[in-house]
Amino acid sequence: QTRLTKNPGFDYAPSWSPTGRQIAFDSSRDGNFEIYVMNADGTNQTRLTNSPGDDAGPSWSPDETRIAFMSNRDGAPASNWEIYVMNADGTNQTNLTNSPQWDRDPYWSPDGSQIVFMSNRDGDSEIYVMNADGSKQIRLTNTLAGDSAPSWSPDGAQITFNSDGAGNEEIYIMNIDGSNQARMTYSDSWEILPDWSSD
Repeated sequence: QTRLTKNPGFDYAPSWSPTGRQIAFDSSRDGNFEIYVMNADGTNQTRLTNSPGDDAGPSWSPDETRIAFMSNRDGAPASNWEIYVMNADGTNQTNLTNSPQWDRDPYWSPDGSQIVFMSNRDGDSEIYVMNADGSKQIRLTNTLAGDSAPSWSPDGAQITFNSDGAGNEEIYIMNIDGSNQARMTYSDSWEILPDWSSD
């Protein structure tokens, strides 16, 4: 185990770049949460965002040129997160979503053309997908449960997520158009934060 960061704030949500050369993360070292990037060995820690709100949850595009993230920089309420994207050097920060409720946890499709995310814009937490430029935002799940933590399969054909529709959090899978939703785990305890093997 090697410690990569050391500062008086909190460092969260590390995200490896596709080549493994860099790690993006969010940090409160300067007062509020901002997105930073560093080399894989912890050197050259560089702040990418500088907003009055919090910026968090960085997600690299497959070609390593862009980073999607969530931010509440646009004012009250602080819980109203929106999805943004920027170049990997922090330039060209662009708002992709603008809903009255929160949009969170962006995750790129393997080909970089789409971003899956979670939102409660329709009353509860559901999974949505949009083009990488923010266009064509489509709701994929439509349940009374809370659906969250979406993740693409390496071939881009399916999305896994967790849902509390069974009374506790379980792992589900669906096609990228929202069809064929199927429960994958059956447990008395929580099963959360699914991700895919690259094999």
